[in-house]
Amino acid sequence: MKKTNASILIIDDQEDILFASKVYLKKYFENIYTLNNPKNIVELLAKNAIDVVLLDMNYRLGFEDGREGLYLLKEIKTLSPKTVVILMTAFGKVETAVEGLKSGAFDYILKPWENKKLLESVKQAVDKARKEQKKTKDIEIKEDFFVGSSEIIKKAYSLADKVAKTDANVLILGENGTGKFVLAHHIHTQSERKNQPFIAVDLGSLNSNIFESELFGYAKGAFTDAKTDTAGRFEMAQNGTIFLDEIGNVPLHLQSKLLQVIQTKMVTRLGETKARPLNVRIITATNLNLKLEVADKNFREDLYYRINTMEIVLPPLRERHEDKIPLAEYLLDKMIEKYNRDEITFDKKVLEQIEKHAWNGNIREMENKIERAVILCENNTITVSDLDLETITPYEENSDDIQLSSVEKATVEKALLKNNNNISKTAEELGLSRGALYRRLEKFNINID
Repeated sequence: MKKTNASILIIDDQEDILFASKVYLKKYFENIYTLNNPKNIVELLAKNAIDVVLLDMNYRLGFEDGREGLYLLKEIKTLSPKTVVILMTAFGKVETAVEGLKSGAFDYILKPWENKKLLESVKQAVDKARKEQKKTKDIEIKEDFFVGSSEIIKKAYSLADKVAKTDANVLILGENGTGKFVLAHHIHTQSERKNQPFIAVDLGSLNSNIFESELFGYAKGAFTDAKTDTAGRFEMAQNGTIFLDEIGNVPLHLQSKLLQVIQTKMVTRLGETKARPLNVRIITATNLNLKLEVADKNFREDLYYRINTMEIVLPPLRERHEDKIPLAEYLLDKMIEKYNRDEITFDKKVLEQIEKHAWNGNIREMENKIERAVILCENNTITVSDLDLETITPYEENSDDIQLSSVEKATVEKALLKNNNNISKTAEELGLSRGALYRRLEKFNINID
């Protein structure tokens, strides 16, 4: 019997489960991997293309609510979006497994399982993984994501394509939902490192207590739960790219540790003294104005210049007026395929709303609204109520606001002139912090030499 050329990963803390499932599935699939420690998922996914993951939902004695499994499911889908996940759970825990399906799992099986049921589920999951891979490959020939035709976004991607060919550190700036992760991944795929790991880390969600162990790794015995030597995210990205999202949210006392690694290109695991060399391309992103954060002493100036060899600004959707309708249609097609719906179209009034709406949540907001609309719509036409956009009223600045702004601008310009454009002296005279003064310069479009 010919085996299917697919890679299956089984994650369970019970060795007998791992052994039995591996022996059985090895008859039908080419590559079978097993893990008894879920902490090693990141490293394994970084090094191997996995089609299907069989994921147990509980790992610690006394904790059997399935929360660990749901957390790991999210981690897998973030690290490897095209990998298909099947949850494994004990009888009586079906509610949690159903929650997992809503979070992106493909299927669940009950332990102890029937071999035929297990095999059928894995085969279907492999088929789904193949379709996802083929779809992505077909799209990549054209473009594997929506860029747009507005000059402002084409300029950003043109700059990204140029810097991708180098090893320069890149800082991506933009509001939440503007596509910073997508741009970072695009830079990686256009670089010489494209066949090496791309490791993304959301620094904003990392608790300061695990910051160093997650990024830099740890030695066995470094702390209570350190059972084995474990590589950090930097080492996992060796020869590839590490994307550090929300870098503006890193506390000051940890910024110095991050700076040292970036500056020396060496990393030392917790509990070790040996520094390990790194060959990693660094891309960072934030929705904060780091110049202002530096001025307010919330962000280290030396770290800012170290990560900012090249800066790329992603514009908000409200500044990409001509891209709104094409983007909405692209996202609609994506959701139609996701939910296996018949052809769906936008009502004419919906298109008018899409054009007028500010989309302060940017692409992410539009994607969420359209996904909701596809789920709710009837008769294959998305209506205004399906899209659920609040009433749109154009912003009108009243005359009092205009006069106050004019007075404030004149005051700032007068103080700058008096102090020969010295920011510190001007801020002190106006009773402002340097950051607050920079905000006003930006607000009133005041340029200083």
